Amino acid sequence: MSATAMTSDYRARRDRFRDQLAGSDRPVDAFVVSDLINVRYLTGFTGSNAALLIGASPEADRISTDGRYRTQVAEQSGDLEAIIARDCLTELARRARAAGAATVGFEADAVTVAAHDALVDALDDDNGVVPELVAHTGAVQRLRIVKDAGEIELLRAACTIGDKALATIIERGVIHVGATEREVARSLEWEMYALGADDIAFETIVAAGPNSAVPHHRPTQDVLADGDFVKIDFGAVVGGYHSDMTRTYVLGRASDWQREIYDLVARAQAAGRAALRPNADLRDVDAAARSVIADAGHAEHYVHGLGHGVGLQIHEAPGIGALATGTLPCGAAVTVEPGVYLPGRGGVRIEDTLVVTDDAPELLTATDKTFTVI
Repeated sequence: MSATAMTSDYRARRDRFRDQLAGSDRPVDAFVVSDLINVRYLTGFTGSNAALLIGASPEADRISTDGRYRTQVAEQSGDLEAIIARDCLTELARRARAAGAATVGFEADAVTVAAHDALVDALDDDNGVVPELVAHTGAVQRLRIVKDAGEIELLRAACTIGDKALATIIERGVIHVGATEREVARSLEWEMYALGADDIAFETIVAAGPNSAVPHHRPTQDVLADGDFVKIDFGAVVGGYHSDMTRTYVLGRASDWQREIYDLVARAQAAGRAALRPNADLRDVDAAARSVIADAGHAEHYVHGLGHGVGLQIHEAPGIGALATGTLPCGAAVTVEPGVYLPGRGGVRIEDTLVVTDDAPELLTATDKTFTVI
């Protein structure tokens, strides 16, 4: 994708955000974005200090960062006027006040109490009417739920790296009796880097034997043993976008109870994938998978939601769970990851990343889910 195309995408995103604000129940004259992930989504800028001013028209939009990023901001966000300042948020608030804004929106879920106080001070110049600060929560995150073609391509690339990396370490015999969880995890992470990942999506989970019953076990020096479940949850990052996949294997020899639990989770996961339809209620999607596990008598052993959005963050909106609210839009990228965890024995999770379409959801993680003994 060309730099020009990406610039057009960012402009279009800012325009969609502007339209969303205008149609909200709390419209504002200007809005300051301070969450760095949201700044990146709306501008392409990846520095560690920045804020974005969204004005009433595209010509009023400004980005601010400090002097360290003068060259970078010109390269990544060259369609925006860059304001060089150390305290980006308050500098842009002052700009909004000077431009005559009567109301200034801000990200209440990203601004600290101290930063809020600084905003108040920045807007109070003791000369005339002080602009009203208007709190918004999740405003940009709602836009980020629906992915555009460029975002989906980056997600595909990240998922492909994950698929290839896992296949490679299995072919090389990295997962074997006597290996440690940490050795397997680091080998998998290194392979993702070797295949072109910019980063790993999160600390890789490798959980063997009884540890596999811990949903988010951190890999240790525990040794993989014959007959263990080996649960592997991992992802790659490409262009800022995250993949997420979990596969569970049995090492050496499998027991009947392991086959039964695996088959149960596989059926639940298939039901969850099938429920990913545009406008589906998020709780209904969760229930489609959860009911399979509950009907088998394992409701208490399924202890988390069915899935979550993925994109510039590994966990983002929408959340898919029993307490979720809202519906699933076409174009959302989400995980489906039911699990059954038997304390002291072992657990199974099967997870894919998918994109909701008007037809069947597009599966981005292609690694086989057949019960496999390594």
